[in-house]
Amino acid sequence: MGKFGFVIHPFDTRDVARKYPLVDRFSSEWVESFLKHAPPINAQHMQNIRVRGAEAEGWLVATTLTSRQLLDLPVPFVLRKIIAACKKAERQGAQIIGLGALTSVVGDAGISVARQLSIPVTTGNSYTVATAIQATCQAAGLMGIDLGRANLCVVGATGAIGAVCARMMAASVGRLILTARNEEKLEGLAGLIFSESAVLADIQPDLREAVREADIVLAVSSAAEELIHPEDLKPGAVVCDVARPRDVSRRVAAERDDVLVIEGGLVEVPGGWEGKPFSFGLPHGIVYACMAETMLLALEGRYECFTLGRSIGVEQVREIDALARKHGFQLAAFRSFERLLSPEQIGGIRQRADLKRKKKILAP
Repeated sequence: MGKFGFVIHPFDTRDVARKYPLVDRFSSEWVESFLKHAPPINAQHMQNIRVRGAEAEGWLVATTLTSRQLLDLPVPFVLRKIIAACKKAERQGAQIIGLGALTSVVGDAGISVARQLSIPVTTGNSYTVATAIQATCQAAGLMGIDLGRANLCVVGATGAIGAVCARMMAASVGRLILTARNEEKLEGLAGLIFSESAVLADIQPDLREAVREADIVLAVSSAAEELIHPEDLKPGAVVCDVARPRDVSRRVAAERDDVLVIEGGLVEVPGGWEGKPFSFGLPHGIVYACMAETMLLALEGRYECFTLGRSIGVEQVREIDALARKHGFQLAAFRSFERLLSPEQIGGIRQRADLKRKKKILAP
């Protein structure tokens, strides 16, 4: 039986209050001050994961730092907290560790963590890339967008996930727009893409300007704050938000019923699992792709550092995607801001977008 651990963290203090309601009585500042010194917490034991003749079990262990703390506190301190969570999972029997959300971003993206453990580590980013591309293409099709003519904007393009997503999609879209904070890194990525596919990518350091030109947005930043707002999006735009915490403002859900925002990187585990329920915002049987990669490696008995650091190979993405298909893992039904999207709802978004575009054309 394969055994894995997976490290999670609260996005903010509201996530802590889901498990410990008394937290709501205190200020966010006080709670974060307490969390800074709290030990890792066992969140869930996932048992009897059985898929196509293979079996696994896993432990979710939470490091108690919020998203803001993971990005703002000194890196050595944060790494020690992440390593402590990994070792807790290791003591329970884990043979491979996955790093979830921003724990995979800190420092050198898992390399330093792996050096401090006696078991391998993966960030899960390879399978996140595979599912992000699949979800983006499917959502664009549902909205009637022709990929070959569409403007695709990759937000956070110089990150590990964003860079390989841009490379793999460059030849499939009409125009590729890259945006991130570091213009020099953007130029380097654009050069790499041209050398691989002869595509001239556009560089736009101004994120909001880049998004306003896009028919499709693939959001994969590692920011702790919301980056994409209602006024930034075209009617009929598709946004695949892979970032955790999310890149898209909740205001979009309230103010823009003519754009399709989906949560990227969600995977359905065939058969689910057994264990005391733990809510991290998803229904039972659905996990983030980074966790699914860790599960897949455990099911295969491949105890290796499959995805580490900030460079992901295209072949890695294809390999883990093939493993997922072998074990019956697949994209989950589309969700938006933690709610399931029905085909009828998506159809309604498309109709409203078409109507808004027609009104714009007819306007004097």
